[in-house]
Parts: sequence; C-alpha cells; structure tokens
Amino acid sequence: MANFSYKGRSADGKLVSGTAPGETIDQVAQRLIGTGVTPIEISEQGAVASSLDLEKLGRKIGLGKVTTSDLVMFSRQMYTITRAGIPLLRGLRGLVGSTHNPQLRETLEDILDSLEGGRDLATSFGRHPQIFPKLYVSIVSVGEATGTLDKSFLRLTEYLAQEKDMHDRVKGAMRYPVIVMITIVLAMMFMSTFVIPKFAPVFAQLKGELPLPTKMLLGSSTVVREYWPHALGVIALVIFALRSWLKTPAGRMKWDTLKLRVPVMGKLMYEATLSRINRSMAISLSAGMSMTQTLAVIARSSGNVFMSERIQMLSTNVERGESLHRSASASGLFSPLVLQMIAIGEETGALPELLDEAAGYYEREVDHALKNLSSSIEPILIVTVGGMVLVLALGIFMPLWEVISQAGQH
Repeated sequence: MANFSYKGRSADGKLVSGTAPGETIDQVAQRLIGTGVTPIEISEQGAVASSLDLEKLGRKIGLGKVTTSDLVMFSRQMYTITRAGIPLLRGLRGLVGSTHNPQLRETLEDILDSLEGGRDLATSFGRHPQIFPKLYVSIVSVGEATGTLDKSFLRLTEYLAQEKDMHDRVKGAMRYPVIVMITIVLAMMFMSTFVIPKFAPVFAQLKGELPLPTKMLLGSSTVVREYWPHALGVIALVIFALRSWLKTPAGRMKWDTLKLRVPVMGKLMYEATLSRINRSMAISLSAGMSMTQTLAVIARSSGNVFMSERIQMLSTNVERGESLHRSASASGLFSPLVLQMIAIGEETGALPELLDEAAGYYEREVDHALKNLSSSIEPILIVTVGGMVLVLALGIFMPLWEVISQAGQH
C-alpha cells in the first residue's frame, strides 16, 4: 500500500491538503469523497517529489513562467466571469481547474485563500507582483472601488493583447539579424578550429615577418583551440562584472540611457516605450485613476530607469499644479504632435481618448521602423561580413603569395 498526497476542497469550500494511504488513486479519491472532501489533485508521494523537483528546475531555467498570453487569457476569462455576474470565488475555482500553467494555477489557489481570508481582489493580486504588474493591480483596485470590475478586465485584456502584439512584431523583426550574426560567429569558430590550422605549417616556412591579418588569424585560432577554457572564464568574469554593475543605480541608468542611443534599435525601443507609456496612461485614466496615481504607477513599471526618471519628473510637476501638457513639454519625451494631442485632450476633457491616439501614433512609427529595419541593418551586416572575409582572404593569401614569390626567385 502506497501513500498519496492530495489537494481538495472541503464541504465549506476551503482548500485542504494532506496524505492518505491506498492501493490506487481511484481508491483514495473514493475515500476522500466519503469524508466530504472533493479531490482536485492526487498523486503518489514519490511521483509528487519528482514532479516538484522537475517543475522547480524548469522554473529556474525560465520554463513554465506566466507569459503575457497567459495573462491575456486570464483577463478575458475574468471579464466573462464578472460580466456574467458569477461570484468571484466560484469563478476562480473554475479557473483553477482549467488553468494549465502550474505557476498560474498555484497563484490562483493562493488568491482564493486570500479572498476567503477577507482580502479584496486587488490586494490578493498584489501579493504576486512577479505575475500581476502594479498597473494591473491598480486598475483592478479602481474597478472594485467603482463597481466596474468587468470594464477594468476588458480594458486590461485589450491593453495586454496590444502589448503582446507589439512585442511579437519587434521580436520577429529582430530574428533575421540575430540569426545572421550567430551564423557569422559559428562560421568564424569553424574556420579558426579546422581551416586555419591547416595553413599553419605553410606559414611557419616563411622567413620574414608574417602580415598583420595572418597574425590575427593565427592568434584567434590559437585562442579558440588551446585557450578556450581561459576565454570562457574571461567571458564569464566580464558577464558577472557587467551584471554587478547593472545592479547599481548609476550603472542601470547609464545602461538604460545607452540602449536608447543605439543606432537604429535605440529609436525603435524609445518609440515602443512611449507607445506603452501613452497607452498605460490612457487605460489608467479611463479606468478612473487620478493623474498623479497614474504617473506614479507608470514611473515604477516602465522597465527603463531613464524613462522612469523622466516620468517621475512629469509626475512631480503635475503634483505642483502644472498642466500635463506643460509638464510633458518640459520632460522632452514627446514629439510636438503628441504634445498637441495632450493639450487638446486637456482642453476638451477627452484626454484618455487622445492619449490612446498618441499611443497609436507611436505604434505606427514603430511599424514603419520595423518595415525598414532589414534595409537599415543590412548595410551594417554586409560591411561586417565583408570585413571578416577581407581579413580572412588577406590573412591566407598574402603569405601564400610570399611563398610563391620566394620559390620564383630560387
């Protein structure tokens, strides 16, 4: 007889767990039902331990994380539940049983326990900041306070879906140059490991000094073949030092500022961030959040320290009583067209709608940049590949010409 671990719901709906002996899972399930417990999950203890170990390992390497797609689906389901008037506890219990992501399922179980303990939904979400961003929690909080929770989840669904679409387009556009660069690196490693060593005996016969391109090729080949452990150690040390530097406020600020100044990609990231900021402001204001609260939340969740500092300055100016248009003009973040939209929105009382339009403007700019990304990056890739081929050709053929000329003299 084996021992089984189980999770279930008691007659009053509370989550219970424990162990029970039995021959099979069905036998344990029947025994639990007989005691008034509805089983949710039953597994043999040894299998549970193995499963949990594999699950923890997967999470450490980035598998099984809650993605934006999972959050979009969850928000859509929550909109359906609140729109239909289904009680939250009952609706969330149904979601727990139908959620395939283990981390999200555990999170929902904790949220259920939190709700049963008397906390509100926003506070329960706030206990899991790694899954629910501050903006998400704030909009849910406003929806609870105003009785418009269904509209809040609808706005969040649309917002997250647009964010995912933008992220997928940028990721898709970057796939081509990344693949090309990886191919170039692999080709150079292959040449350094298998091709260049074949010419080393020929180069050793030369009496004069080797040309600079040949020295570069032989040096790189020696490093790849003989000193690769040392090279990996140096790379690991550099990565560790860089990560330590990025954890400092000054290092993070310098890095985030530098990212926005990278040719081609810097402008793309900058406009994508502005699109997200404007859309976040639009959804927050339309949900009923105050301007200062909106800016404070966005400043903490923008993902870029440089942009966060500018948004925080914007928030400080608004708190002092300045208009959003004047504060935005002083921040230097937005284009003149967007500043005009903000001014008109403040004058007409349609600020959320015009901020949403501003987000669409930046999205169109990003789309245009993505369409031209290949043509912008191709010259850089061509020059890079051409330079590497030139060094390779000169490094191999210049010594061979020297050998041929020496042979002709004799």
